[in-house]
Amino acid sequence: MPEHAAEVTAAGIARLAGVGRAAVSNWRRRHADFPRPVGGTETSPSFALADVERWLRAQGKLAEVPLRERVWQQVAGHPAGAVTALAHAGCVLLLVRDRSSAWPKLAAVSDERLAETLPVALEEVLTERLGVERAVRTPTPGELAPSVPLARGAADLAAETGARQAFEFLLGRHLDANPRQYTLTPPGPAALMAALAAPAAGPRPTVLDPASGTGTLLRAVQHPGALHGQDTDPDLAALTALRLALASDADIRVRTGDSLRADAFPHLTADSVLCHPPFNERNWGHDELAYDPRWEYGFPARTESELAWVQHALARLRPGGTAVLLMPPAAASRRSGRRIRADLLRRGALRAVVALPAGAAPPYGIPLHLWVLRKPAAGVTPSPELLLVDTTGDHTGAAGRDKLDWQAVQTAVLDAWLPFDRHGTVAETPGASRAVPVIELLDDDVDLAPARHLPPPAAGGGAAELLAVRERLAETLGRTVALTPPPALPADAAPDPAAAARLTGVTVGELARTGALELRAGGAGTTSFTGAPVRVLTENDVFAAQPPSGALPDGAPEEPVLLVQGDVVVPVLGGGSLARVVDTATAGAALGRNLQLLRPDPAALDPWFLAGFLRGTANTRQASSYASTATRLDVRRLQLPRLPLTEQQRYGERFRALAEFEGALRLAARLGEQLVQGLYDGLADGTVAP
Repeated sequence: MPEHAAEVTAAGIARLAGVGRAAVSNWRRRHADFPRPVGGTETSPSFALADVERWLRAQGKLAEVPLRERVWQQVAGHPAGAVTALAHAGCVLLLVRDRSSAWPKLAAVSDERLAETLPVALEEVLTERLGVERAVRTPTPGELAPSVPLARGAADLAAETGARQAFEFLLGRHLDANPRQYTLTPPGPAALMAALAAPAAGPRPTVLDPASGTGTLLRAVQHPGALHGQDTDPDLAALTALRLALASDADIRVRTGDSLRADAFPHLTADSVLCHPPFNERNWGHDELAYDPRWEYGFPARTESELAWVQHALARLRPGGTAVLLMPPAAASRRSGRRIRADLLRRGALRAVVALPAGAAPPYGIPLHLWVLRKPAAGVTPSPELLLVDTTGDHTGAAGRDKLDWQAVQTAVLDAWLPFDRHGTVAETPGASRAVPVIELLDDDVDLAPARHLPPPAAGGGAAELLAVRERLAETLGRTVALTPPPALPADAAPDPAAAARLTGVTVGELARTGALELRAGGAGTTSFTGAPVRVLTENDVFAAQPPSGALPDGAPEEPVLLVQGDVVVPVLGGGSLARVVDTATAGAALGRNLQLLRPDPAALDPWFLAGFLRGTANTRQASSYASTATRLDVRRLQLPRLPLTEQQRYGERFRALAEFEGALRLAARLGEQLVQGLYDGLADGTVAP
């Protein structure tokens, strides 16, 4: 094997061939010519990627490795690690993007010669785009030697999809593979934060993120003039710099270091600051930064690291500039921070506090806040009001990161913020938003939690809405009675041996091998599609029997699995027996994570027959496996009886009727809960008479 050949694990081989890991284990046992491990450990060996590709192709198990899969395996199996490989690939992609005519001449030489000449070209383009002092170091010829095949593959991928999309795909795969290593800001909150900062920033603003992470906040800025970022992780800072340079023509300046202890931009006056700071840090520099001039609004307590980031953001703004920070809800009410909050209010620096629904950003279990701040300008009278917005109400849907309607959240926030920003006040919307006089907030607690200062909305939408819910509930209950299944046939008759023989099972895996159905695994929950916006059918949607509620974020080029009418979707986690037949309302949505799609051949299988038998308790029990904390369903092991299509359709009609009855029961339960809670609220707040 060549010294710097890329390696691939058994999981990578399974991804290349489109099979499960068990199949790879079987190949290793059954085929003496399967490539030998070249690295890794005894329990997790790695193999030479080129050898694996040759073997798969020779066995007819792989017609051609998709280019993006080949490049990703080169990144994942790089001898210096995936982060180094991503940095090298990003440098080459930036060269391809900014100097497209130079790359073909460079690439025309041998690998050894390319490794020697490439650093000079990379140094020029990196200096031009990222500056002399930058987070991305130009690799040496020795460091580039193992990355030359990756460089060629990345350039080919850029020709196919575009340089920015190629890097987004590779970076997205790396982040998905290491979810515990990074704290990510989802695209929805990032877009909202950028929109809140935009009105005061003007065209081509200078924007700073002092805790830039993966660069999602800076990437959300529309038409920037200059983007400045800083992060304590040097690898992450380098990847962020390359990501931003590939996504924008703005001046990119990204540095490594702790912004509180070692600010890389001490003289910057930015138009806006966007920041998702680390939460609940005790070791943020409290002891050594006691006399720092940034604490204009008060010295933060050791437990108030977030208020240190707030004041750092204000210190780097020009007068009149806007900062938007993602904050834990405790920062709005902890007693240790009340003096700083009071001074921010008195001087007009804090302009709005927005409560986001739970699931908006990590940590996903709590409803985070957005703080909108404006650096006071000389001669400008401080605003006498603070805007409080609560987006945790009904318009956001149920809690959970896969269920949030971010368009509704953003619309609700901007509909309150934009007129408030222009006029200094806004009309009150009960339960949603209010411009609160600052004097009302300057009490002993200075509690800025929006829900504690907003008037409650009318119970259940008001008496008229409660009446409408009651009428709909009565109608649904009547429909439920009509749909109640007839009595089951008596079971005291002697069993029919012929009928028992007809119900002899065939597994889903066998049906897939014969072409009677197609199996596809879901994974579109964090990937994107470069076409029109696509809804995502999430795992929660299947369990709740509701329409697709997820959305694909922008930017990642991996194409999702799109549903068509008649598909059967099965959750693979949780241990329950559940299957959903895709109807016309769900068709066109993307298949989300932890879901398996079964696409039956209509000439061989009835979809309702398929879904009904998949829900059998005994069936799912024998097809389930158990990990330490979860149950996983092996869909291939589920069984169906061998029946002619006409007999399948008889079963299918009965299963369809049961599903309709089940849906009516679910709707009645939801309407009943809504009516009961609305009456409780109405009686409690006086809008409904006893």
